[in-house]
Amino acid sequence: MKILIATDAWEPQVNGVVRTLQATILDLHRRGHVVRMVTPQDFQTFAMPTYPDIRLAMVTAGAMRDVLVAEQPDAIHIATEGPIGWAMRGACLALRQRFTTSYHTRFPEYVSARVPVPEWMTYAMLRHFHAPAAHVMVSTESIRADLMAHGFTHLAHWPRGVDTHLFHPDRPSALDLPRPIFLTVSRLALEKNIEAFLSLDLPGSKVVVGDGPQADALKARFPLAHFAGLRQGADLAALYASADAFVFPSLTDTYGIVLLEAAASGLPVAAFPVPGPSDVVGGSGVACLDRDLGRACLDALTIPSDRCRAFAMTRSWPAATEAFLANLVCAAGDRAARAA
Repeated sequence: MKILIATDAWEPQVNGVVRTLQATILDLHRRGHVVRMVTPQDFQTFAMPTYPDIRLAMVTAGAMRDVLVAEQPDAIHIATEGPIGWAMRGACLALRQRFTTSYHTRFPEYVSARVPVPEWMTYAMLRHFHAPAAHVMVSTESIRADLMAHGFTHLAHWPRGVDTHLFHPDRPSALDLPRPIFLTVSRLALEKNIEAFLSLDLPGSKVVVGDGPQADALKARFPLAHFAGLRQGADLAALYASADAFVFPSLTDTYGIVLLEAAASGLPVAAFPVPGPSDVVGGSGVACLDRDLGRACLDALTIPSDRCRAFAMTRSWPAATEAFLANLVCAAGDRAARAA
């Protein structure tokens, strides 16, 4: 099957959307499917306001129509609601092409944290964006319920997975710091709530992996924390395996692939009891979810590492890809079914 995926989030960005797409595309290739990506790398770009590290494409629906006519895909998926997403949506509607979308980021909450725009207004915009999609793919049941309450329809499940070969506990220690070591891996931006973690009175050491617009401010305010910068691949996996507990302070993430990466590395999780961590690790026995994040961090230290690893082994990328493909085939109809 020939699959076209349009996304505003792509390399060199490092975030959950990009990781999800990378893992899914790799598995699609292994199954013999052809994937055509439409990303900001294909167009002239400009810096995103308030977040200059992210480049947004200068693109029109007309340019996207040309792509669709040239590629003739069996299925079309629009991953994000940025300029590329809107342009591809317009092209699909103009050519009467069925398509699916996905909801990765709680933009209403993110936007309201940065600028004085009410959440209801952003939800109305997003509802309009996703309304023509045959399926709107969501990662958890909590997000499905939340979107349904905001008037979204045609919601379908698309779970996430983890690379248990890359992320595992049996790696040499990469951190020589006082223990216990509390680790977080995140984009350093306001909506990630990193300050809630760094403000805690905890024994041992705090390690932050990642980069973003808040990096300099956080380093200046919390000089005793250890900032490891942006890490990927084996370097990132070694840092996970070197810590004692993983802290996830976000209140707005729809999923949090880092939760599975931590568990695969044998790390128990401390987080707030909100959608995202509640769906991914709530009730699993590998996490402490508490409104008192400091208490959650200390309680997480009592969770056995092997229990965390065993939980992660049940979350695979192939299973996630199966769900993605099923949604595509169901949405695209007979042509995609024959191609699949």
